[in-house]
Parts: sequence; structure tokens; C-alpha cells
Amino acid sequence: MIRRLALALVLLAGPLAALGPDEILADPALEARARALSRELRCLVCQSESIDDSNADLARDLRLLVRRRLLAGDSDAAVLAYIHERYGDFVLMRPPVTDRTALLWFGPFGLLVGVGGLLLIRARRKTKTPVAPVPLTAAEREQLRQLEKDA
Repeated sequence: MIRRLALALVLLAGPLAALGPDEILADPALEARARALSRELRCLVCQSESIDDSNADLARDLRLLVRRRLLAGDSDAAVLAYIHERYGDFVLMRPPVTDRTALLWFGPFGLLVGVGGLLLIRARRKTKTPVAPVPLTAAEREQLRQLEKDA
């Protein structure tokens, strides 16, 4: 029981530990905007976490950059555009649908449809009724008896 509680605390405290006390803005509204924006940006070191959840130094730098831009009066869209311009599509947790990111967006769906189609074809092949064997003619039966007799 205590182990489960400790594990739950570690899992819940992980994302909270990523944000240092020196990063938190005094204005709660700006801080909420900063946290929301941080969840929209990918950590370029961790690659599977947002900068809000990451403990990497680069993620911290990006969190501070987001907060500086908000304090400068930038809108949420301007902050995202500023960071997107410098780091490219990969920094966004939800990159825009373009010709360069089409495979990223539609690849998993295409793969799922392709695998599903292959499984359907394979299942149909297995359920085909087998063709009944053609009975032997009298000459073939005689030839078979001769072969069995010689063996």
C-alpha cells in the first residue's frame, strides 16, 4: 500500500518538478497562459514530452522564453509563431498539416487501413471452401496398384 502511494506521488510530482519556482510568473493569468503554451511545445531533447513536463535544460530555456514573450505583451499565437519560426514544425506538439508533415498526420491511418486490408484478404483466403478431389479413372487406379505392388 505504501509503495503504491509512493509511486503515485512520484508519478504526479514528476511534471510538477519540471517547473522551477524561479520560472513561475507573479500574474496567475499570465502563468496559466504560459503553462498552456508550454503544453503545446515539444521538448527537442526528450521528443515525447512537452516542455511543460520536461526537466531538460533546453525545455527550461524554452519555458523561460515563453514567459519573457508573454511579459513583453505577445499574444499566444505570436509566442507560438516566434518559437515555431526558430525551431521548425517539430517543436509543435501538433504540427500544421503541410506537404512536409502529411506523412506524420496521415501515415498512421494509412498504415492501419493497409494492415486491416491485408488481414481481411488473409481471412478471406482461409475461409474459401477447398475444391473436392477429382476421382481417379480406372486406368489411374490400375497404375496406382502397379506402383504399390512394385514398391
